[in-house]
Amino acid sequence: MTELRNLKPNKFDRIFNGFAKRLTKIGIGLAGSQNLAVRGRKSGEWRTTPVNPLTLRGERYLVSPRGHTQWVRNMRAAGGGELRLGRRVEPFTAVEVEDGAKPEILRLYLKKWAWEVGRFFDGVDARSSDEKLLEIAPGFPVFRISARG
Repeated sequence: MTELRNLKPNKFDRIFNGFAKRLTKIGIGLAGSQNLAVRGRKSGEWRTTPVNPLTLRGERYLVSPRGHTQWVRNMRAAGGGELRLGRRVEPFTAVEVEDGAKPEILRLYLKKWAWEVGRFFDGVDARSSDEKLLEIAPGFPVFRISARG
């Protein structure tokens, strides 16, 4: 089984994420990116990071390509957050997806965004077997999100 991952951003990641965050703040999503805002589990303050929301069969998902990061821990505690693009703010609730349901989600995520996040998947790509995707699933949290009404 794959160990729980928490890959810290390197210098390139910080520069790229800062750029993506600024673009989404003014309303330009880089390849569909949006800013995820979630309340800190300890501070209660809003924390933001760029994410790539994914739609599969009418359901929307957030995948953490860097593993069990701070935003993942905050999302688990808060049970939701906001997706922001420019002035548009979309509140949502989030439910974590079980590992057994992740292969199809991870496959589509890698198909769409491997150019950006593929290096975090250690050689696993959209063509990998379901067995391989199941093997790595514990290291990549996935949340199904629904608009909060």
